[in-house]
Amino acid sequence: MTSSSLLKTKLFAHLETMRPYTVTWCGLVSLVGTCVTLGNFPSISIALLVLFIPMMGWIAGLYLSDYLDRNLDSIQKPHRPIPSGRIKPKEAIIVGALFALAGFFLTFFLTFYNVVLVFVVAVLVFFYTNVSKSHGFSGNVNRGLVTMAAYFFGIFATGVPISSLPPYVWLLSIVFLVHDTNSNLVGAIRDIEGDKKGGYRTIPVKYGVKISVYISLLLTVVWLPLSLILPLYYRFLTIQFYLIMIIDTAILLLMYLYLFRSILSYSREKGLRFHEFFVIERITLASAFIFGIANISTAILVYLVALVVTSGSQYLLRKRYEFQVKNA
Repeated sequence: MTSSSLLKTKLFAHLETMRPYTVTWCGLVSLVGTCVTLGNFPSISIALLVLFIPMMGWIAGLYLSDYLDRNLDSIQKPHRPIPSGRIKPKEAIIVGALFALAGFFLTFFLTFYNVVLVFVVAVLVFFYTNVSKSHGFSGNVNRGLVTMAAYFFGIFATGVPISSLPPYVWLLSIVFLVHDTNSNLVGAIRDIEGDKKGGYRTIPVKYGVKISVYISLLLTVVWLPLSLILPLYYRFLTIQFYLIMIIDTAILLLMYLYLFRSILSYSREKGLRFHEFFVIERITLASAFIFGIANISTAILVYLVALVVTSGSQYLLRKRYEFQVKNA
């Protein structure tokens, strides 16, 4: 293998581990926290910090998760970067630590609360990867808490005193908590076979695909109405928010229609496709809040860039990461 081929293999291995199709979401949630608190789009410097610092932390968590899951992946998914040998275990720890440290040092450009929150998130990520991930609904909620923390990271970056935050800023955090609890549950559906072999007691492993789908639908019935009612009651978003939420709701309807039709003939491929819907939906959800606050050109730019990065990386990388692909 030539040096250029080795470099390409190594690059794709790290891109697969970073999962760009998932990290954009946490950055957008943080940006939403900033926008909602300020009632406007922040300065470019603050926007970039609140967008990229959570993404760096998320990537660090993904490297840690893949490192800890390397033995389980060697059984069910030997093609993944670490089991396949494309990334060495020590290399994964080093790269993950570099992302974590870079994000941590950049946090000092923000507020004291942001620095403290970094340690809280580190504990949540460590607990998720080492304990709760394999223990059913607690793991799903743990993942939701990480996303909710990203939202508060954006809030704290504004420097607005906590005591003066309006009620809707606090209440909106529930939307992201429940939404990502749901997203993580849906993600576990595609991993049911591997989790079962590894002794993980996730909701799909314990109760099956059908019950998992019903729980997912119930969680959506909680977060979706709340996301629509809060802006209507407190009047902190423009009509553009609701226009984008029409798109978001349409994606949700297609997603659940696809899943209910697939319950009786479930496969990992169908489970992955369902989660791919969710990944695009959540980018749309976060962008809807930005549309409701920022000027239209800024909102369109944010949404299109996030959509291109997410959908493009899903197309190029996700099947390589989830399934054995020839010449991967």
